[in-house]
Amino acid sequence: MDWGLKNRISRIIKPQNNRALMLAVDHGYFLGPTEKLENPKKVIAPLLKHCDSLMLTRGVQRMAVPATTETPMVLRVSGGSSIIGEDLSQEDITVSIEDAIRLNASALAMSIFVGSKYEYQTIVNLGKLVSEAERYGIPVLAVTAVGKELGKDARYLSLACRVAAEQGAHIVKTYYCDNFEKVVQSCPVPIIVAGGKKIPERDALQLTYNAIKGGAVGVDMGRNIWQSENPVAMIRAVRYIVHGNANVEQAYQLYKKLVNEKKNNPKQNQNQPNKNNPKQNQNQPNKNNPKQNQNQPNKNNPKQNKTKNQSQPKKNNSNQNNPQNVQK
Repeated sequence: MDWGLKNRISRIIKPQNNRALMLAVDHGYFLGPTEKLENPKKVIAPLLKHCDSLMLTRGVQRMAVPATTETPMVLRVSGGSSIIGEDLSQEDITVSIEDAIRLNASALAMSIFVGSKYEYQTIVNLGKLVSEAERYGIPVLAVTAVGKELGKDARYLSLACRVAAEQGAHIVKTYYCDNFEKVVQSCPVPIIVAGGKKIPERDALQLTYNAIKGGAVGVDMGRNIWQSENPVAMIRAVRYIVHGNANVEQAYQLYKKLVNEKKNNPKQNQNQPNKNNPKQNQNQPNKNNPKQNQNQPNKNNPKQNKTKNQSQPKKNNSNQNNPQNVQK
């Protein structure tokens, strides 16, 4: 394995603990404007710093992700069918390797549909993609897609993951199932577990814990994070399991704590204008800063106020002791 390939994989799967937290926002490539992902830029912004990598399409990357980010991009390069089409398994490669390089992709992602009508096409495409990507030191993540007609048990997923690995995929994204350990043991490359459809927060944390315990290096979650009513709290709780070795109860308690802090923090809307009192709190006394109070009137000494008001320039200290200015 060449240096560039190793380096890119190490940005996705952290070498210090062999764990990965990927955030999936590529759903629009076949679902269109998915619920709560209608505005990708707004969704991605507060979550980007909490994930190890971001799985997305080139369109969303160009329009919704700041080019200054250091978060690695896992670029989906397959597509061709939509949710209203006849067969979602009829996918092909839709992004050239040159465009992936222009986008500085850390990995390329595509789906294979083992057991479907278009099984042959998707598996051959995976092999071709691996051959082309390795010329430039770019790893490939194979997604073992499932559907109504496809299985989701250990036997099927073991088959699909092994086929992907045999074609040269460097990482495989699949689903959690009973006897998941068998799936991991039969796949010679790292496995990342998909989050799947939206489920209650505690259940999603249980899924994360089970996946890690079963041998996966991490999770690739989307809907269970950004469809949550509290997406930042949720991704931080998931991260607590993936990188903090927390159990489900510890992670869920962190989630509830972060939610309560958000609800109980009266300054969370501090940057929104107050139409009724735009100078709210500007001249309130600050016990820790006597100088802040120097412009307040002294009823016992009117002359003192006059002198001070003439000699002291006005200062806006509204953000001076604001805990929200310190990043948590």
